[in-house]
Amino acid sequence: MTACPAGAQAVERLTERGRCRAARFPATNRPMPFLAFLASVLLFVGAGSLSAQERWTAAKLEDEGLPPEIVAETRQPAPEGLPDGLVATHDGDGDIAAAWYGGPTTRYRHGALGDTIEASVLIARTAGGSLVSFTLPLTEVFEDRYPRLADLDGDGTVEIVTIRSSLLQGASVTVYGLDGDSLVERATTGFIGFANRWLNIAGIARFRGARSREIAFVRTPHMGGTLFFCEYADGALRFVAEMSGFSNHALGSTELRLSAVADIDGDGRPDLALPSADRKALRVVGFTDERLTELATAALPHAIDKAIAVDGSARRTRFIVALETGEVYAVHPGRWPLWNVPRPPPLPASR
Repeated sequence: MTACPAGAQAVERLTERGRCRAARFPATNRPMPFLAFLASVLLFVGAGSLSAQERWTAAKLEDEGLPPEIVAETRQPAPEGLPDGLVATHDGDGDIAAAWYGGPTTRYRHGALGDTIEASVLIARTAGGSLVSFTLPLTEVFEDRYPRLADLDGDGTVEIVTIRSSLLQGASVTVYGLDGDSLVERATTGFIGFANRWLNIAGIARFRGARSREIAFVRTPHMGGTLFFCEYADGALRFVAEMSGFSNHALGSTELRLSAVADIDGDGRPDLALPSADRKALRVVGFTDERLTELATAALPHAIDKAIAVDGSARRTRFIVALETGEVYAVHPGRWPLWNVPRPPPLPASR
């Protein structure tokens, strides 16, 4: 079994079609031996810096010709009757071409996304055009609007990343994939541990510059959220870093894209921008020598509540954010040459 970091509980459980391994959320409020405690401190302090290295500027924009949601949504509605459900597609090679949720149900009354209708079925269309599905037990739902498709471990096959919730234990990140002609569970973080506790995925990218892609997500974004990074390897999810004080969702909203991925320093490794816990600041984090570091931050007058757009690249990157008041701001380095950059073209839709 793949080892998990100190402070995390590794579990192995049987699914209908084989073994599925999971790295549980780092344990809290439990006694641990001193050496294990010291190892945990060294791991997570070494993996994350809480002090911003650079303070960016937030400049109000008057008219950029942007859509109300800032990043236009071009994904197609899911065909299985789920309100606000969307179809995720994969453009590259691989065994899965598209995925979406179906089987609407009201058995989980949390309502984090604005209503109490969640999904009970994950549906995928293979590269060959056939449809496969995975149905959850009556004690679980997909508390999500759309899956995310990515080759997480670089083996040429596509994984489906979902937000799966237990009626009694809250949300998890759960990964699915093809096994022959069947859709099966591959790995999971395990549930948070309490009902009505949710998480939101912030990005999937090669944040550490390796062959594999990490999954970034915010646990409990409505109540002092913690940002986690997990890698998928050897059939398991393993926590690699965490940092506290984030939120990438407004309670009751259907907008899940309060984050953006961009390489802001040109080092070849994508960085992640997302709001602070109160959503009144934009924070940018990235990995430096395998350590999760806060690279930049910018204060805003009100809370971010819409998708975050990226314009430019490397040290000419700026993020476009919209606030709950309707105001729109460009967040950029203080040295960003605004006078030298032409009006940007329409921003691309997220995938």
